[in-house]
Amino acid sequence: MEMTLRWFGTGFDTVTLKQIRQIPGVTGVITTLYDTEPGEVWTRERIKALKDEVEASGLHISGIESVNIHDAIKVGTPDREQYIDNYIETLKNLGEEDIHLVCYNFMPVFDWTRTELARVRPDGSTVLAYSQAAIDKIDPADMFSSISKDANGAILPGWEPERMAKIKELFEMYKDVDEEKLFENLKYFLERIMPVCDKYDINMAIHPDDPAWSVFGLPRIIINLDNIKRMMKMVDNPHNGVTFCAGSYGTNRKNDLPTMIRELKGRIHFAHVRNLKFNSDDDFEEAAHLSSDGTFDMYEIMLALYDIGFEGPIRPDHGRMIWDEVAMPGYGLYDRALGATYLNGLWEAIVKSRK
Repeated sequence: MEMTLRWFGTGFDTVTLKQIRQIPGVTGVITTLYDTEPGEVWTRERIKALKDEVEASGLHISGIESVNIHDAIKVGTPDREQYIDNYIETLKNLGEEDIHLVCYNFMPVFDWTRTELARVRPDGSTVLAYSQAAIDKIDPADMFSSISKDANGAILPGWEPERMAKIKELFEMYKDVDEEKLFENLKYFLERIMPVCDKYDINMAIHPDDPAWSVFGLPRIIINLDNIKRMMKMVDNPHNGVTFCAGSYGTNRKNDLPTMIRELKGRIHFAHVRNLKFNSDDDFEEAAHLSSDGTFDMYEIMLALYDIGFEGPIRPDHGRMIWDEVAMPGYGLYDRALGATYLNGLWEAIVKSRK
């Protein structure tokens, strides 16, 4: 495996490439063109400029997270053809710049849902958190305003203000889209893009829905092992794979994470590893990566990845805000750096014990 860190780009991220380069064992970044709109073509010139900037720091681009998918594709409106053509052009340009991994999601309206961005934990750190009871009391139109005050001035991925301004329009778009329709539209999209993925050896790694159940009545499909297998079978191509996000799949405590990893051998192209602390089945908060700080056995998760021969990029996922850092919630430097070194330590121990 290769240890990486997510980086949103100069001007969007409080964490610098210089800082990332100094985290022991981190050799690559998972990045994006953060100021592009869903459906917009990523030009080869802009991709190359980003790549050159990263490589000048002594790192390299291990993958892209995300090339966001336009809602027309998810809903299946007639204009989806143009947006898929644009997506194919972006994939072509990425391939020509020797970038071979794209993490994406197929979630309606919200890329992820949390009810708090700064829940205070007993140690004084703050974390992202979710409470179903809180969701049940919120009008979806007020969702962004209810959490934006804790965003530390950052533009949150999937929660861009211009997108949130159209929230009622977005809900109207999805009113006739159920799980079957969403699966159908995902299949159509994947069938269209697989030829360019085959040509340029680009692994498409779908990110799970977060949390792994319906929120505000919106359909969620990438939530468990059965649905992942359905997704892979309906477009049976090795480039059609998954991002195994322990924190997202783990929101549903029925998901056995190590078993899922072993069942998905060969189709996990990218891994996010993080820990959650559950207060109840539908109230959780994000924890330090250390197993004992949360609910997941991080050793068993890393062991499962080792056992399937996982060689792709892995990254610590959302971190706590610690040591008075002010950053995009979940994406500060300090706790993610601790997470990276902890995961590297687990991996080293597993490798040595197995040998």
